[in-house]
Amino acid sequence: MRVVTFGEIMLRLQPEGYLRFVQSDRLEATFGGAEANVAVSLANFGADAAFVTKLPAHEIGQSAVNSLRRFGVDTSLIVRGGDRVGIYYCEKGASQRPSKVIYDRRASAIAEATAADFDWQELLRGAEWLHFTGITPALSPALSGITLEAAKAAKEMGLTVSCDLNFRKKLWSRDQARDAMTAICGYVDVLIANEEDAKDVFGIEAAGSDIESGKLSREGYVSVAEQFSNKFGFKAVAITLRESLSASDNNWSAMLYMDGTPHFSKKYAVHIVDRVGGGDSFGAGLIYALLSGDSPSDALEFAVAASCLKHSVEGDYNMVSAEEVRALARGNASGRVQR
Repeated sequence: MRVVTFGEIMLRLQPEGYLRFVQSDRLEATFGGAEANVAVSLANFGADAAFVTKLPAHEIGQSAVNSLRRFGVDTSLIVRGGDRVGIYYCEKGASQRPSKVIYDRRASAIAEATAADFDWQELLRGAEWLHFTGITPALSPALSGITLEAAKAAKEMGLTVSCDLNFRKKLWSRDQARDAMTAICGYVDVLIANEEDAKDVFGIEAAGSDIESGKLSREGYVSVAEQFSNKFGFKAVAITLRESLSASDNNWSAMLYMDGTPHFSKKYAVHIVDRVGGGDSFGAGLIYALLSGDSPSDALEFAVAASCLKHSVEGDYNMVSAEEVRALARGNASGRVQR
């Protein structure tokens, strides 16, 4: 199976452990970004995963490329040029103190990319699946158009197209997101969202649910999926269900609506080491399992187990194998030492 993902990879800078920005005199440096995270997860599962972006030809750009190569991601499709690698600063929350993210990604190489940088017929040759998120078109008006062209080309070539809504209010307004994503979603087969994104981007809300308190209604989420499917004709809609008890402890589950049938996963009580990338690991798990021929319910369980494990891994990338995920999905959740 060959999957192509398209988006931005950034330099992630964070204080050590759970220190606050104002406490720290040093920052740890790693790399990450929604679609890059998906590509790394897929490669770790054993899939042929390629990542498309634009990065400067200098050493920091090369370091970002190397971080992907380390896990077997195909980086041969990355366009080189521009001056900046986007940066984000991450302060990990704990207990009742939420995590914080500060972006410094304006004028990054990918944000200043043009349509001429990407030959989608060539980039998607031999692929079965294209994945991107709502973050990519938010980076610039040009990227919005480029993402739309990528989705169109993928559909013309017979690929399955998936999109994680991933609304980021620091990057664009709700109206901008709604306009752009309405056009793009016309070419999407599999939509991934959470309750907040569905409301923010399309005004679709789960009746009987409260996003802030974590109160969730199963019937409401089925209604959301049906509304999405009726509006765009999606083949599948996946909605992650995060019940935030605190920054340190969440309940984590999901629903997959496919062929007119809702499937609900088991629920995991997650003690969080690092929640960044949790949704990306869910998307990667769903893509991998569906391409592997899993049933909708089994694919959902694989995706939720993959994202559950990601919450225990430092950094953006989910560094777990398909077998580790399947073991958890089968019920091996004790965390006992393996010898």
